Amino acid sequence: MYLAGKNHGNNTVAAVTKIAQPIAEQLGLILWDVRFVKEGASWYLRIFIDKEGGVTLDDCEAMSRAINDPLDEADPISQAYFLEVSSPGIERELTRPEHFEAMKGRDVAVNLYRPTPDGEKEIIAQLVGLSGDSILLADLDGTEFAVSKKDAVSVKLYDCEDYDDLTADTED
Repeated sequence: MYLAGKNHGNNTVAAVTKIAQPIAEQLGLILWDVRFVKEGASWYLRIFIDKEGGVTLDDCEAMSRAINDPLDEADPISQAYFLEVSSPGIERELTRPEHFEAMKGRDVAVNLYRPTPDGEKEIIAQLVGLSGDSILLADLDGTEFAVSKKDAVSVKLYDCEDYDDLTADTED
């Protein structure tokens, strides 16, 4: 995640996003997310790209090559870091309003800080959308409910054949 409580991390993400967005668009890509994180002693600048039909290794390489010089010229990062460009993956994390909008109707896994009254720390449901500070979801029978964004550790696309089998069984 972004460096919670460390403003310079968010400033770095904003600066890199401003540089990366037009480059991604020129390459026919969607800039999904930018993260600047420290893992152990090393810093990582992670740029996640997407496109209709999926991202290829060539797309990642093209984005990496295209952004190298603009990043060096703008110099938004004061310390040494590793640049990684990749797809957000099949179980991508939804962090921005446009992510939630793009993924409406898809199954998501909402991981919670505290368990529900039923003792669950993960909710699997269909994403209906966002409303203010709430994530709107629908359960297997279509009943809609809301989860506060502040109660969610993460929201990721959910791609599990077992869940698909379960939903297919309820459609009979």
